[in-house]
Amino acid sequence: MNTASASVAMTSVERSRIVAALIIGAFIAVLNETMIQVAFPDLMRDFSAPLMTVQWLATVYMLVVGTLVPVTALLQQWFTTRQMFLSATVFFLAGTIVCGIAPVFSVLLIGRAVQALGTGLMLPVMMNTMMHIFPPERRGGAMGMIGLVVMFAPAIGPTVAGLIIDWLSWRWMFYLIIPIAAFSVWFAAASLRNVSDITRPKVDYLSIVLSCIGFGGFVYGLSAAATNLSSETLGSLVAGGIALVLFVLRQLSVAAPILELRTFRHPMFSMAMVLVLLLMMVMFSAGLLLAQFMLIVLEMTAFEVGLCGLLPGIAYAAMSLVSGKLFDRHGVKVLIIPGFVLILLSLWAFTWLNTGTTAIYIVVMNVLLSIGIPLVITPVQTAGLNALPRRLFPHGAAIVNTLMQIAGAIGIVTFTGIVSKGSRDYTASSGHSLSDQLEGFNAGIQSAFWWALAVGAAALVVGMFIKRAEPPE
Repeated sequence: MNTASASVAMTSVERSRIVAALIIGAFIAVLNETMIQVAFPDLMRDFSAPLMTVQWLATVYMLVVGTLVPVTALLQQWFTTRQMFLSATVFFLAGTIVCGIAPVFSVLLIGRAVQALGTGLMLPVMMNTMMHIFPPERRGGAMGMIGLVVMFAPAIGPTVAGLIIDWLSWRWMFYLIIPIAAFSVWFAAASLRNVSDITRPKVDYLSIVLSCIGFGGFVYGLSAAATNLSSETLGSLVAGGIALVLFVLRQLSVAAPILELRTFRHPMFSMAMVLVLLLMMVMFSAGLLLAQFMLIVLEMTAFEVGLCGLLPGIAYAAMSLVSGKLFDRHGVKVLIIPGFVLILLSLWAFTWLNTGTTAIYIVVMNVLLSIGIPLVITPVQTAGLNALPRRLFPHGAAIVNTLMQIAGAIGIVTFTGIVSKGSRDYTASSGHSLSDQLEGFNAGIQSAFWWALAVGAAALVVGMFIKRAEPPE
């Protein structure tokens, strides 16, 4: 039997219970990640804290996840699927309880960090487990289910949070999650079994230190640079960059690396990761740019902006499932072309945003983008992971999730910088009145989407070389 391509033997009921346990746990974890942003005004009032302080609730989440994900490849070779996912759900439950009862801001921040520990473990474990329990011809559908979790949950997060805060208080964002998280722990304990290979390789502690400094510092530095390019931010970027270079050199020189970068020797996986990086940059930055445009230029409320993101989120989730199934039947080429047509069309449409643009126009174009991206991402990601032998599944899953974190940070800081430059150039040549500043911001948004269109075109070029790959022996 081909050990590379074979899936773990189990009944359809066992597989369904494992998938349900994974999706429930990961869904509430990712949902809670974006809910907190809507509560910032209430948190600033209740804790008498400035926005820069409250912003750390989002920053620490991103920082912990970005630091932890690269190490999960090693952890999954030391601990069973059951141990890893149960630990993740328990961490998330504990962090949620701490957040709900937090008497002071520092305790709330600690609770968010503990929640992030759970989230950082869940996502790579979910992807790795899906790769093990489904055969290659069914992995497209499995990756589609992951896409549902990763995009639908954050899309509805702000809307759900807005409703909760309007009727109750920010603490209920956590209180209402607690029983669901507790059920997730119980259901995972009852349903999960180990599906991966436990090899317990030698632990290279220097690699772990370099990974934490490198990925943590780089992701934090990029994200902080989007709002404040300070000496601290530059220092974080430099330290993270140096540590990343040393980390890469270390992984290529030790016998048992914590993150097997030789995975990139598989050409189809490498091309798939380049395309994922480019499109994730576009996706994350497009979401931020549209939200800022609606808030600042169209003067919509945060709740209204959340509602505008609901339909695109549903479209992304639905298309993730559909594209995964279509990939299993028809391969990757059939999906890439229509996917890129929708992506490039919608990005071009966003270059025309102005003060007269309606919310309906934005929602419709965003729905097209949210259909196009999973038409490309889901099959390409699956084709890339299918090209790897079984022993590299944990490393492939860790690389995918790490690249998603890095892509988000790079995309946000890059396109935020483009908006700022476009705005400054406009006001420098026109004036500094309130209307000039608004028009300048609008010009910056248009410029950023032109660049996003260029990145999308570059991704199309890469996509032309992607094809279905048979798992190696």
